[in-house]
Amino acid sequence: MNDVLDDLFEVIEDRKETLPEDSYTASLFTHEKGENAVLEKLGEEMTELILAAKDDDREEMAYEGADVIYHLLVLLSMKDMEPADLRAELESRR
Repeated sequence: MNDVLDDLFEVIEDRKETLPEDSYTASLFTHEKGENAVLEKLGEEMTELILAAKDDDREEMAYEGADVIYHLLVLLSMKDMEPADLRAELESRR
């Protein structure tokens, strides 16, 4: 059974393949900066998550945390990895 991360990853993979013109996700794959575009976004979103945590703003933490996870999934896709790779690593740490 798929969960929300797997479903989102499938959408990301589809956008990478089809590159719709109006897709933010597709624009990350075709950005002139290459993978640096998603790396910069990931850093930006992490900073925003940290600031939200510092302010004890749970709503903002959820919002920024979702942005972090989304951009991490895009990065995984760029590197030909998938959520299962993260799950396996986390499982090995139990």
